[in-house]
Amino acid sequence: MTMTFASLLKSAGLASALVAAPVLADDPKQFTTEKIAVQVDTITSGLDNPWSVEVLPDGAYIVTELGGTLRIIRGGKASQPISGVPEVARQGQGGLLDVALDPGFADNRTLFLSMAAENDNGYGTAIVRAVLSKDGKSLTQVQELFRMNKFTSKGQHFGSRIVVAADGSLFFGIGDRGERDRAQDMRDHAGAILHIKPDGSIPADNPYKDGKAGLAELWSKGHRNPQGITIDPDNGQLLTVEHGARGGDEINTPEPGKNYGWPLITFGKDYSGVKIGVGQAADGYEQPLHYWDPSIAPGAIDVYRGAMFPQWNGNLLVTALKSELLARLERDDSGAVVAEERLFEGEFGRIRDVKVAPDGSILMLTDGDDGALLRVSAPGNRS
Repeated sequence: MTMTFASLLKSAGLASALVAAPVLADDPKQFTTEKIAVQVDTITSGLDNPWSVEVLPDGAYIVTELGGTLRIIRGGKASQPISGVPEVARQGQGGLLDVALDPGFADNRTLFLSMAAENDNGYGTAIVRAVLSKDGKSLTQVQELFRMNKFTSKGQHFGSRIVVAADGSLFFGIGDRGERDRAQDMRDHAGAILHIKPDGSIPADNPYKDGKAGLAELWSKGHRNPQGITIDPDNGQLLTVEHGARGGDEINTPEPGKNYGWPLITFGKDYSGVKIGVGQAADGYEQPLHYWDPSIAPGAIDVYRGAMFPQWNGNLLVTALKSELLARLERDDSGAVVAEERLFEGEFGRIRDVKVAPDGSILMLTDGDDGALLRVSAPGNRS
């Protein structure tokens, strides 16, 4: 499975032919990691709480800002807000969240957005499909594909990133919305990984597609707040990263019909210090692939598959908000995490998103009202 148009370019060997060189804002910062030297360039700054970035076919970048704006960055400059974005509820951790490209974006200009929406009962997560105009200035054919079934006044744990599979279907996460028991309710979209077709209908491989034992959109349950999701383009494995409480941030590999335990099992504690659930393991609940204690506050995850850093092939890349770093996780042949290196700690502030670009460089978005789009590359590689 693949995730984005960028992934398709890489697999087809078309990245160098189609993607223009980035325009960089200033001199790069140099770093020596355990295995290689890298440099970090600023592509642009001054972004307002940027949340997600994708690479467009012409080498420009499309970025969401939490307040509800969608912009294109080209030539180191951010565009005016793209018109046609549906009304976004800016509430707590909610706002305009992820953007993902349809695998056929180069032809159909279709993209997907995740966002916080509002109704009479409060706020919840929604998924929208739209078409980006050829001039990149507006969205058309905007259609809401999904809206979670129970809204609340809470302002936390909306999730929510989207990953697009090779068949065009969407996987996305929604947190427990600050009401932890909802993550174990099979009639609630909260605390779950969900799976829908690009038209919003139910895929045939969903575990509860008949709606009898659980909601038809559910893929897996027991997730606290999954803010990162990706698919390894090498083997099609679905991976998520999610926030724990005080400790217990997790990487999971969600499989259909399985339960990942929150709030019955966790490696974390309540912020008050009180124990949560029954412990760290129990029959019928899955263990994480990896966890952090103390928490790093993960924002996003990607798998490194690229030509620029072959020494990192297959590594997991996880951004950290509280710890202000990019974690590089090595895996063995079984997929188990065997080592971690913490990159750029404290250098760029809170890091919200990470994406492997078609040329093998790594893109990062920093969090906050003066957010930046950064590019990690090999020294001397500014194109």
